[in-house]
Amino acid sequence: MRHAASQHLYSYWNQLRRDRPAPERSEIDPAEIRSILAYTFILEMDAQAAFPFRLSGARINALFDRELKGRSFIGLWRDKEAASMATLLPRIVDHACPIVARINAAPQGYAESAFELLLLPLWHEDMTRSRILGCLAGFDHPAWLGLLPVERLVLRGLRQVQEKTAQNQEIESQHEAEQARAKPLQKASVFSLGGHLVRQYGHLRVYPGGRQDALA
Repeated sequence: MRHAASQHLYSYWNQLRRDRPAPERSEIDPAEIRSILAYTFILEMDAQAAFPFRLSGARINALFDRELKGRSFIGLWRDKEAASMATLLPRIVDHACPIVARINAAPQGYAESAFELLLLPLWHEDMTRSRILGCLAGFDHPAWLGLLPVERLVLRGLRQVQEKTAQNQEIESQHEAEQARAKPLQKASVFSLGGHLVRQYGHLRVYPGGRQDALA
């Protein structure tokens, strides 16, 4: 994780969970992360797999120039990435796997700016009431922020954070797959690449081992 807001939120989440896979959603105290609340959000697990925002910080609302509460997180992405995200997000909760991602975004006609996205599971005994705690923070302050809405979030790369193991799984967006004829997969397919087994979710590929330089 490169952004200070992501590091702060992950540290708080990690402290709360202690020796558990993930903390309870009821344990989150906004006062404890008030310095980064503008960059944070909470997503709801819903039957339609739209993952609506329960809460969204001021900086995130400014990015889209509207209040995001109740709106679909999946709807913020380009079509192919939206399908892959709809498959990936439930796994974040089901398997308690934090995800950090590199994102680009911009209004139409403007150069893209870089952002970091962090997605963290929040558990509840009733899994349908589980949540995802997130952070979306930019590395610069473009002149259009708060004046013009970005079009869609563009995924540049993801990595699964596994603090308790020696290896990390890296999940990278394969943008060349946009030219491929295959439709996004709703279930993981497994194939061999360079002597390693690779899982594919939509057009996202999960590589075993730790290519740490991707998002160090």
